[in-house]
Amino acid sequence: MKRTSNYSEQGLFRKEVLSFTQEKAKAFSLLFESLHCSGVGNREKEDDMRVVFMGTPDFAVPTLQALLESRHDVVGVVTQPDRPKGRSGKLQASPVKEKAVKAGVPVLQPEKVKDPAFFPELEALQPDVIVVAAFGQILPETILNLPEYGCMNVHASLLPKLRGAAPIQWSVIDGDEESGVTIMQMDKGLDTGDILLMEKYKLDPKETGGSLFDKLSELGGPLLLQALDLAEKGELSPVPQEHDKHTYAKMLTKALGEIDFTQSAEIIERLIRGLNPWPSAYTHLNGKMLKIWDADVIASETKGEPGQIVQMEKTSFMVQTGKDLLKINSLQLEGKKRMDAESFLRGYTLEVGSILS
Repeated sequence: MKRTSNYSEQGLFRKEVLSFTQEKAKAFSLLFESLHCSGVGNREKEDDMRVVFMGTPDFAVPTLQALLESRHDVVGVVTQPDRPKGRSGKLQASPVKEKAVKAGVPVLQPEKVKDPAFFPELEALQPDVIVVAAFGQILPETILNLPEYGCMNVHASLLPKLRGAAPIQWSVIDGDEESGVTIMQMDKGLDTGDILLMEKYKLDPKETGGSLFDKLSELGGPLLLQALDLAEKGELSPVPQEHDKHTYAKMLTKALGEIDFTQSAEIIERLIRGLNPWPSAYTHLNGKMLKIWDADVIASETKGEPGQIVQMEKTSFMVQTGKDLLKINSLQLEGKKRMDAESFLRGYTLEVGSILS
């Protein structure tokens, strides 16, 4: 009898949860219908798409802006929850949330999109398509299959090259001559879906992670709008990726920035550019962290110890590497501001033979 009663209570609990979820979904549906009727994101034409945008960092903002300025109807934005920032620990909204709030678009911030309670909220928006740009979570199949046109991802690499979290910085670190943006039809894998559109960009010889970030973020919006137009017309031609040619861009960490002077000057110089502005490449001078912001490769047959300062000039100094010399142009000593090497040398005494490690 006790077991039967327990099952009965569990059944009642499930009914209550289901009822609550249905009521919540209905409430969201009424809310967004009200917002739509009041002028937030009104469509100009019957066939304009209802778009839900998912994104979080600065990279995603230009794509969201392009959608907001288009004929399509951005009915909701999904972004990561506010996170503590700085020493104060004050909660900070994501750049995408700030843009959405300013534009008057409703914002959802699930801790996890796989949470069953989130799906009815998303479903209530009745999206025709979901656009994803650097959102930060993998979408379950229930969400992937929800919109008529599926989920389209704006990815900052030429897929299948550099799938993963940090393709922009790794493109510079790897010494790629070109990068670009891919619009991909998302599937359950990590950046494994069919390619819809692609736009290439030739890297500048002194390209940094920061400069490439800015350039590719501006390419995403127009390319995404082109994909939406083609999808409406039934003119998209998805191309499966060559999965055997894929590479992976692992997440960036501060530890990645520690310079190994046994490597060649060319490899180190690319690392410096790729990790500029974050997390930055660094070494140590007399026990203090020394960030290197800009450097050049100088061909040399010098055979000093890796990390050894082998030549001093008025405006720079040379460091021995595993192959060739690294000319330091811009740097930042721990506790000091960033400056060019000439300014640094006026206030800090360096000697030939000193070791950076």
